[in-house]
Amino acid sequence: MLKKLFKPFRLPLQRKEPEQPTVLDAHEHRLSCADFNRNSANVAVRLQQAGFEAYLVGGCVRDSLIGVTPKDFDVATSATPEQVRHEFRNSRIIGRRFKLVHVHFGRELIEVATFRSNHEQDHDVANNDQSAHDASGRILRDNVYGTMEDDAQRRDFTMNALYFDVSNDKVHDYSTGFADIQRRLIRLIGDPEQRYLEDPVRMLRAIRFAAKLDFEIEDSTAEPIRRLAYLLRDIPSARLYEEVLKLFLSGYAVRTYELLCAYDLFAELFPGTAKALIRNPTNVDRLLRNAFESTDKRVQTNRPVTPAFLFAALLWPSLTVRAIGLQNDGMPALPATQEAAHQVLLEQLQRIAVPKRFSIPTREIWDMQERLPRRSGKRADTLLAHPRFRAAYDFLLLRESAGEPTEGLGQWWTEYQDASDSQRRDMISNLSGKSGAAPRKRKRKPRSQKSVQGQE
Repeated sequence: MLKKLFKPFRLPLQRKEPEQPTVLDAHEHRLSCADFNRNSANVAVRLQQAGFEAYLVGGCVRDSLIGVTPKDFDVATSATPEQVRHEFRNSRIIGRRFKLVHVHFGRELIEVATFRSNHEQDHDVANNDQSAHDASGRILRDNVYGTMEDDAQRRDFTMNALYFDVSNDKVHDYSTGFADIQRRLIRLIGDPEQRYLEDPVRMLRAIRFAAKLDFEIEDSTAEPIRRLAYLLRDIPSARLYEEVLKLFLSGYAVRTYELLCAYDLFAELFPGTAKALIRNPTNVDRLLRNAFESTDKRVQTNRPVTPAFLFAALLWPSLTVRAIGLQNDGMPALPATQEAAHQVLLEQLQRIAVPKRFSIPTREIWDMQERLPRRSGKRADTLLAHPRFRAAYDFLLLRESAGEPTEGLGQWWTEYQDASDSQRRDMISNLSGKSGAAPRKRKRKPRSQKSVQGQE
């Protein structure tokens, strides 16, 4: 009752004065509108002409400043998603957790986001369609709109909070983004622990940017990561799948792997493989590094990379440990390997939602490892024609490079692929009495003879 009586006499909250950004002229940052994608610049210009604020922001500005050609172009604006949609017929609104507009120019799309605002958790009650947190503080929805200053404070890293104005080539910096880029530092905006609680994936983003840009993670940004690594267990498995692809298929997988291990994040993504790494650090580390080095080379030379091969390598150490355990319990080798593969994939899918179009080929690559030693008769040619042969063969070589004993199987298959028909027949005949030979079939006696013997 007293609270209701005194409520009208409360003093209004003192509103903080808007913070003025550091505005960098063209001669200070040496960027111009010509350095950016034409369609992204046109989107910003059209929004400005319609009376809204609009800037190029984030990775495209950051990458341009460090001399890297941007691949993605984002626009931040004061226009709401509905207003952006009204301005561009070639656009559509996407997302619920974080509403965005995609403006399409053929196959290219420009992502347009409305300025976001900081909001307190008690704000969720009255605006549950706009914002929501869970019990740990993780943001579930973030559609509270604000000013450019508010938006800058909502961004993750200082280097991603630079706004380029296409109308005058000025860069607006509300934090220390420009200076941090020059120092090659990754620094979170705001209190690091709170920002990780809001979205634990920011820990993975810090690792990815550190590996990609060859930047250092600033001390206060790095300090909470090991303590809060467990928060990744609460992230939806589908979202973690997308993040893992970004981590390992961007051409910097080796460095990413090193940083994930250093900050105790690898075990949260691949717990079974992390345990195998502890048990057999030399061989498991060598296999993973060789797989990542191969992946990086393929990405850097614009050759295709399939996530199926990546996950086959990442989970193989866990599979082998599980298979050995099943064999020790009395299960034969082949069923033990197949059961281990089933269990490992099933458990990993709870953590990272690998789609069937990749999990099934991953399983096939593993299954082929059991078939490659069986080469007698027509089996070698049948395997050679298998659609997964090349991936399975590459995986066999990867295993050998990590020290797995295969009795020269990789070399045999290397020679067999390049051999003539007559040479192949000789190679098959030379397998007699070796592990690649077909098991001799036991002759079955005619049923009539068996019945006679039974009567005798």
